[in-house]
Amino acid sequence: MTAMLPPITGYLDRLSRRPGERITAHVSLREPGPCRARLVRVVSADPNPAGPGLDLQPVPFDHAFEGEHQPVRLGSWGLVQGDPGLEPHEPRCWAVLVQLLADLPAATVLATEGGDGVVIRAAADGAEAEIAIAGVTTRLRTAVPMRAAIWYRVWLSHDPVTGRVVLGQAPFGAAGGAAVSASVPAADMARCSAMTFAARDAAAPRDHFTGKLEDPLVAAAFIESWPEPQHLPASAGSLRARWNFSVGIASDAFSDTGAAGLHGTLFNMPVRGAVGAAWTGRETCWRHAPDEYAAIHFHADDLEDCGWKPSFTFDVPRDMRSGAYAFHLTCDGGEDWLPFYVLPRRGEAQAPVAFLASTFTYQAYANHARGNADAAYKARAVAWGAYPHNPDDVHAFGHSTYNRHPDGSGISLSSRLRPILTMRPGFLTFNDPKGSGLRHYPADSHLLAWLEARGIDFDVITDEDLDDEGTSLLSPYSVVLTGSHPEYHTERMLDALTAYRDRGGRLCYLGGNGFYWRIARDPARPHIIEIRRAEGGIRAWAAEAGEYYHQIDGALGGLWRRNRRPPQALVGVGFSAQGLFEGTFYRRLPASEDPRHAWIFEGVPEVIGDYGLSGGGAAGFELDRADPRLGTPPDTVILARSEQPPASFVTVPEELLSHIATVTGESPEALKRAEIVFFEVPGGGAVFAVGSITFCGSLWNGTAFDGPVSRMLENVVRRFAGL
Repeated sequence: MTAMLPPITGYLDRLSRRPGERITAHVSLREPGPCRARLVRVVSADPNPAGPGLDLQPVPFDHAFEGEHQPVRLGSWGLVQGDPGLEPHEPRCWAVLVQLLADLPAATVLATEGGDGVVIRAAADGAEAEIAIAGVTTRLRTAVPMRAAIWYRVWLSHDPVTGRVVLGQAPFGAAGGAAVSASVPAADMARCSAMTFAARDAAAPRDHFTGKLEDPLVAAAFIESWPEPQHLPASAGSLRARWNFSVGIASDAFSDTGAAGLHGTLFNMPVRGAVGAAWTGRETCWRHAPDEYAAIHFHADDLEDCGWKPSFTFDVPRDMRSGAYAFHLTCDGGEDWLPFYVLPRRGEAQAPVAFLASTFTYQAYANHARGNADAAYKARAVAWGAYPHNPDDVHAFGHSTYNRHPDGSGISLSSRLRPILTMRPGFLTFNDPKGSGLRHYPADSHLLAWLEARGIDFDVITDEDLDDEGTSLLSPYSVVLTGSHPEYHTERMLDALTAYRDRGGRLCYLGGNGFYWRIARDPARPHIIEIRRAEGGIRAWAAEAGEYYHQIDGALGGLWRRNRRPPQALVGVGFSAQGLFEGTFYRRLPASEDPRHAWIFEGVPEVIGDYGLSGGGAAGFELDRADPRLGTPPDTVILARSEQPPASFVTVPEELLSHIATVTGESPEALKRAEIVFFEVPGGGAVFAVGSITFCGSLWNGTAFDGPVSRMLENVVRRFAGL
């Protein structure tokens, strides 16, 4: 594992700060040693020699420090401090409901710590356990398979008087029950100091379980068989502790319903709001039937917070210009960058234009392992001096909400308190034969570099700031620009953007597949976002039936379109087609000649964007179009439309009724289009939207930030900003 780590890397306590505020960096080296942190302003993050190149301008800050190796502890688990109150001579039983979703190696589902110890593990080939009494460790195995997606009651009973031990597994409504016994020294059992779920060894958790657990309990009873897995085959009075995971689903706490009140804490954000053994399907929201959602889905690769010690701090100067910055870390073995944004002082816009950085989208894609970092990709990265580390190779920092856990379940939670390799200057997403192959953070620098080149002053704000501050963050600006892919939003963000537009603000939506997925964010843990990929949409995985509602806020997840807030209602266009990372061009429509809109096209020819650093064309990869039935305002004008979609493009599934029929009645082929639209709202606000992820890559015309795409956008931004 250590060999695959970057020589130096880190993360920041937050991705944005204002002048006068402090940024804290957490850094780890593969091998301890001296290192330095310098500061750069990120003008361009594109390493392509045929483009603007990496433009990282030094800013006064130079800090030397002694770096250390700080480990990463992947895997979610639960901890209970204390003993459930069993007397040393009493019979006892430890039990838990277990569901496996894949054939994975055995891992701990329940363990005790301190005194004599017990570990219960589960795997597809059956339950196993070890019990240590008077210095003697005894191991048991049922050796009977546990089938995937079936709930099992797994238990271990011990009688200190006789020394008899029984390990059993009892399935819900299926074959595969088993119980095995053994003898251990007849001796009183010392009290435990703690219990863990889904891992063992609280001081350094290991042997992490991937699967669902429910209803762990401890009883003062010797149970040899468990005829009904959902019911305790002993008196209720024998219970010493029983943990109900359906309580506190939105938190990292879980509750003991027993007399001892041994409440517990979860670590590394496992999935809650998960359907349990009692789920009937009559309710699909955990808020309506919490007892049916008494399971927690643990994963061996969950990661909420690396928990590294602070390495250095930076106090943002009062006069620091708003923009994109990064700490450049160096050590003997290599280098890394920790990006962040500086906002203007609160309520004091430095410019009429604001760029809204899509930090929640960057976080949703954080460490996306695509499986495409092959030899050709790596050769290009070396030749261009691009960022050298890829999540395909580096797994230590967790992956993205576009990846899956070891059991095949989708990753629904993402934290920014970890190194994010995909959010680095020079990171290549694709080995793009026609361009740079950038997405997200580095791709959005095409827009920032263009603003610099065209002499348009701008401030930077972020998704997280917008979620925190609402409309007040936007109101000082004449125009707000999005990046290439503003895909993930909270309700508060959409409310703020809508209010800004309706109160006179001008919004430029400069990407594609935007305002698409609904996310939740935990106010108590603001570094976490959650996505449930419910019915509909282009999805990397599908949420399990009954698990469409966020654990963080209890709201229905999935597409904003399914929540009656389609992107068309905000910006006039919404997701319509997707293909490989390639693009074509737009052609102006007759409405672009109308004197009311001709100002947008001064100096712009009929064909727009048949070139570019992203897929070779301005209309590519993911395309948006207008649709009045989904909320495109009635006065919206379609000014240009893409043509000749590549053969790889497909219509998005939410538009399809069958392989030949669509929701609109148009042919699937007809929906493979991007549209440039403009509309005004009664309050004086306006929207200009381009409907393509690759649009900003065409601000560069091959030699400079000039050409038809650049001229069109400059016409719009200067008019909107009053420049």
